[in-house]
Amino acid sequence: MSNTMKAWQIEGFSSGLQLKEVPKPEVRPGSVLVRIEASSLMSYLKEYVEGKLPTYLPPKGWFTPGGNGFGVIEAVGPDVWHLKPGQRVILSSHLVSGENVPEKGQILMGVTHFGGIGEQMQADWADGTLAEYALFPVMAVTPVEGLDPIAPEQFAVFSRCVVPYGGLVRGRLAAGETVVVTGATGAYGTAAVLVALAMGAGKVVAAGRNTTSLEMLAQAAGSRVTAVALSGDVQKDGEALREAAGGEADMAFDMIGQAGDPNATLAALGSLRQRGRLVLMGSMTSPLPVNYMQMMFNSLEIIGHFMYDADAHLKLLNLLRSGQLDMSPIAAKVYSLKDLPEAMEAAAAASNLECVVIRHDM
Repeated sequence: MSNTMKAWQIEGFSSGLQLKEVPKPEVRPGSVLVRIEASSLMSYLKEYVEGKLPTYLPPKGWFTPGGNGFGVIEAVGPDVWHLKPGQRVILSSHLVSGENVPEKGQILMGVTHFGGIGEQMQADWADGTLAEYALFPVMAVTPVEGLDPIAPEQFAVFSRCVVPYGGLVRGRLAAGETVVVTGATGAYGTAAVLVALAMGAGKVVAAGRNTTSLEMLAQAAGSRVTAVALSGDVQKDGEALREAAGGEADMAFDMIGQAGDPNATLAALGSLRQRGRLVLMGSMTSPLPVNYMQMMFNSLEIIGHFMYDADAHLKLLNLLRSGQLDMSPIAAKVYSLKDLPEAMEAAAAASNLECVVIRHDM
C-alpha cells in the first residue's frame, strides 16, 4: 500500500491551488484515517483560495482545504473504541474542543479558525477533505448505518442539510408549526426548507427575491411550501409573509448570505406571532435595528446560532433513514478530484437546487 496520496493544497492565499503528492497521514490517538469518497464544495471556495475573503483565517503553511466529506474508515488510532475500519462515515469540518470548559474553542477544519484557542486547534487539525485520504478527530466523525443504497454524492448533499438543522433545533421548531425561511433561494436556505418539512413543520413560507427560484423550490418541495417574493419594503413584505403563513408565523429562520441591508430579516421578525422566535444563521453585513417595544410587548425572541451540535448528523440521519428527509429536490453535480478548479467555478455559479460534489474515486 502506498504511503503517499494526492491532495489539493495551498499555502496561505498566495501560492495558488496545487495538486500535490504528499505523505498519507498516520493515525494518532483519538483519530481515524478515512478514504474520502465524496466532498461537497462550498460555493465560495474559489474566492477563498484566491484570498478574496479577508475575514477567514487559514492554517499556516501548506494545507488541504475543504469542508464536510464522506468516506470509509481506513484505520483507527489509539483511544478509539466505537469506530472501526470499513465503516462508512460522515466527516464534519466543524470541530469543537472536547474539554469540559465553559467557553469551547471551535474551528472549521480546512477553512478557518475564529481566534483564541482556535489557532492552536487549527495547528493540530489543519487539513480538510480535498485529498484521497483525511485524518479526522473522532469528535467530528459520524458513522452511517443502514443506508447502503445511498450513493456517496448524496451524503455530500446531506452535509448541506445539517447546517440549517442545527439552527432549526436551536429555534425549537415543533411539529405542526409555521416557519418563515428568509434567504430560501440560497443553498442553505433551500436546505432549511427541506429540513423544516422533515422536522414536521405544518407550513413553510419560503421567502427571497428571486421569483423564478422560489417558484421552482415551492414546486419541488410540495404543497406545504408557499413562496413569497420580497420587495425590500419591510412593512409590505411583513404583511405578505403573514398572509402566506395564514396569520402569523411561529418561527422565522434567517439564512441570508452577505445581505447589505436588514429589510428581509426585519420583515421576517414582523411576521411572528406573540412569543415567536427568530433564528439568525446568515451573514448580514449591516446592523440589525430592532424595535424595543415590538420585541417587549410581543415577547419575541432573537437567537443567534452558529453551525450545529456534535450529534446533529446522527439525529438528521434518523430523519433520512425514516424517509422524512427528502433530498431529491437538490441535484448533485459530480466532478472528479483532478477537476477541482472546474468544479469550483461550477459551485460559484450553482443554483439553490444544485450541489457541486467531488467524487474521489472517478
